[in-house]
Amino acid sequence: MGALTQIDGWGAEHAAAGVVSQDGSQASHGDVEHVFHWASVTKLLTAGAVLVAAEEGILELDEPAGPPGATVRHLLAHASGLPFEGGQPIGRPGERRIYSNAGYEALGRLVEERSGMAFAEYLSAAMLEPLGLGATELRGSPASECHGRLADVLALGRELLSPRFVARETFDEATSVQFPGLVGVIPGIGRFTPLDWGLGFELRDGKSPHWTGTRNSPRTFGHFGGSGTFLWVDPEAGLACACLTDRRFDDWALEAWPALSDAVLAELSP
Repeated sequence: MGALTQIDGWGAEHAAAGVVSQDGSQASHGDVEHVFHWASVTKLLTAGAVLVAAEEGILELDEPAGPPGATVRHLLAHASGLPFEGGQPIGRPGERRIYSNAGYEALGRLVEERSGMAFAEYLSAAMLEPLGLGATELRGSPASECHGRLADVLALGRELLSPRFVARETFDEATSVQFPGLVGVIPGIGRFTPLDWGLGFELRDGKSPHWTGTRNSPRTFGHFGGSGTFLWVDPEAGLACACLTDRRFDDWALEAWPALSDAVLAELSP
């Protein structure tokens, strides 16, 4: 697929990109056997595991969790008031969208406590094994420490196009705006009013500029990682696109990633 060859000019030592459609057909290019650090793309798997835990009755989305006044839902949607790192809140729950690794680490501890399993074990049982992500492992924080190959990110994208790991109504809620109207900052991109987010999934909606393409529909959702990684899912196009690199996210990505996304959509969309 011609669009994917753009990654060859990105200046990364290792890079791999691919696209998968709703029927499972896919294309890929680059270092497909390399094991990459997913960084915050990890949060998509962690959020999925928390949703599975909610459906299993291990926890409830609206039960207290994190700082006083916050719930599991607040933590998933970066609305708990916790900072990027650290345990002391810097805002009240539901007041601002504060992107927080600490919130996802709190979710990991809660799942461990309720399930009696290390979070990495629960993640494997709830998400990695059922989705066939055999080349992926969590090596630390539930917020940022999954490592794996491109094929597994594409498999995750395929699952998110036609989800089976949770009930459809749960997934629809997870990809709908939680706590509408909150203002916030996407690290490395800027401030948005509003900064729409679901239960773990960043929602493209009308954000501009954005790390996805101008051809991506407003219904696009996904996540990017500071290690130079992303996964987006566009339900209207019926496509998911993933990229893994070892070049840290910076201004280069805000030029390269939208261009790649637009080229993929131009090449494959009807």
